[in-house]
Amino acid sequence: MVFDTHTYTHAVVKRLTAAHQRRLTACRHPLAAKEALMEGLAPVKTDIVLLKWMTGMGLAGVLSLILKTFF
Repeated sequence: MVFDTHTYTHAVVKRLTAAHQRRLTACRHPLAAKEALMEGLAPVKTDIVLLKWMTGMGLAGVLSLILKTFF
């Protein structure tokens, strides 16, 4: 399978254009602006949850090795 940069770039531009249109609409309505902001932050919140779990697992692993070493 070959990665088609043209198709990928076209999809990104299309998505960014749609996001820009939502932001323009949101600027006109304060409540819509808040909803658009929350919609835009949803992927970031998901990534933060994943990073918290990864950090917790890493710390648990290190702690288990430290405890195994000394006890």
